[in-house]
Amino acid sequence: VQLQASGGGLVQPGGSLRLSCAASVSISNFDRMGWYRRAPGKERDMVARIHSSGDTYYGDFVKGRFTISRSTAENTVLLQMHNLEPEDTALYYCFAEHWDGRWVASWGQGTQVTVSS
Repeated sequence: VQLQASGGGLVQPGGSLRLSCAASVSISNFDRMGWYRRAPGKERDMVARIHSSGDTYYGDFVKGRFTISRSTAENTVLLQMHNLEPEDTALYYCFAEHWDGRWVASWGQGTQVTVSS
């Protein structure tokens, strides 16, 4: 499984970005997909995930600013981010997991998001 993350970049505070995670296989194979992020010197945070049921979960810091969605037709998961803050600056990784008695994860290469004026 390959996951190709894209959409990161430099944006001013209050701006928006849309991250995309394209899978090399049908995303119907996965029980859940989403995004983590890691900022320098900080712990990894779960940003958002979407389950095969359609249920979505977000990190507490998201506070309604981000929306995760998926397209089974395009085998992609999107993360729309609005009202970005400097604290959102991090490397964002997409992941895809399926349950096989334990969670088995695949990871994308990461896309950098930098929020700065």
